[in-house]
Amino acid sequence: MGGHVLLTIFTLCMLCSGVRAQLSPGIYDKSCPYLVQIVRKQVTMALKAEIRMAASLIRLHFHDCFVNGCDASVLLDGADSEKLSIPNANSARGFEVVDTIKDAVENACPGVVSCADILTLAARESVYLITETFREG
Repeated sequence: MGGHVLLTIFTLCMLCSGVRAQLSPGIYDKSCPYLVQIVRKQVTMALKAEIRMAASLIRLHFHDCFVNGCDASVLLDGADSEKLSIPNANSARGFEVVDTIKDAVENACPGVVSCADILTLAARESVYLITETFREG
């Protein structure tokens, strides 16, 4: 019975304690201040070459985050990787764009920004840029 009381008290304490999320849009403001500009520039170049790339980057983000959690596993190379799995092998596009973005970010901020965050930013910038394109034209 004593264990149940302790478990109940512990559970109540966890439920009542304040929780603060550590994620924020400005998480890289100090460690990689030009991150958004770098990603936006690379995505802009990709969309100028092929406007459908916006949808491809969003789809990559979907397959990474909403299927297995945002871990950038969809970007991994290998025979048994998500990238080459049957659903993705002939339909997922945009890997080369993400690789280009990763290279540009690594040149500016080596070892700072995660691949999952780069993929998320690429998808976000795709939405932003495609929305701007339709507003202007």
